[in-house]
Amino acid sequence: MTTPANTSMALPLRRRDFIAGATLGLISAPTWAQADAPWPSKPIQLVVAAPPGGPSDNFGRQLADELVKLLGQPIVIDNRPGAGGQLAAEYVARAAPDGHVLMMSFAGNATAQTLIPRAGLDFTRDFTHVTQMMSGANVLVAHPSTGLKTFKDFVAYVKANPGKLSYASSGNGTSGHLAMELLKQRAQLAIVHIPYRGGAPALNDLMAGQTQVMFLNTDGVLQHIRTGRLNGLAISSPRRSPLLPDLPTVAEQGFPGYEATAWGGLSGPRGLPPAVVERLHGAVMKVLAGPFRAKQEALGATILGTTPAEFTAFFKQEVDKWARVIQGAGIKAD
Repeated sequence: MTTPANTSMALPLRRRDFIAGATLGLISAPTWAQADAPWPSKPIQLVVAAPPGGPSDNFGRQLADELVKLLGQPIVIDNRPGAGGQLAAEYVARAAPDGHVLMMSFAGNATAQTLIPRAGLDFTRDFTHVTQMMSGANVLVAHPSTGLKTFKDFVAYVKANPGKLSYASSGNGTSGHLAMELLKQRAQLAIVHIPYRGGAPALNDLMAGQTQVMFLNTDGVLQHIRTGRLNGLAISSPRRSPLLPDLPTVAEQGFPGYEATAWGGLSGPRGLPPAVVERLHGAVMKVLAGPFRAKQEALGATILGTTPAEFTAFFKQEVDKWARVIQGAGIKAD
């Protein structure tokens, strides 16, 4: 077994995952010896472009815990944050296409192709996309001091007072930033962007009234909306969230087709054997149909489970869509 990078960052959790996976592998060894399926033949490395403890990392670890039971090999989480996900993507793109190095792909990969072109990665050419597993909405919220209680109030105010409101984001090119820039382009709005280094400081300043509005993931603002500390104006998904059933979508409120979601999938290097893709896809579908689904839906995620062809087509669509937004707004990476 090879030792992945950043071992010190996630060693306690990885050791737990390895021990649990190894035990299951030993238990099921006779079954695998008889099966006509050489993959996986060693531990699988799942690369996550985020530090331990965040939503992406937690999703990956919970997924790995379930996949181990189906694949009979340890799954080692390899956290490689940085450069908008490019460090993780470059590592996976160079890996052998044997199915033992995989990546939690996410919405940032689709935007990085335009934001960081020097990396030279083409996400529709250099990777094998297995499935889109989930989608998560962004919620447009406003500080109560603004007096904005509905999306209609927000649009009317910004049009009457161009450049007066400011909005926070987790940083240039992040999901919330792009959600607002897409809305600005669709609705012809002028509103000042205040980028932060992460969602937590951005939300803190919004809660303090230092900025006025923000797009942020559902689980980050849900409790604040319920307690009245923030006003929910709209949600960026194509359908309403079961966690906020009374909150209309942007699309419902005059902008049909508007959608700006964070999403996660599973990908590997270009050239993964079709048999590996088929087996991996089947295992992930079983996980997504089990108790894992309810756990993620409780956090506001929409569980999907698309085919490899559907995910590949979606990836290209996302690359093209956000390239237009990024170029139109003149967005540069931090």
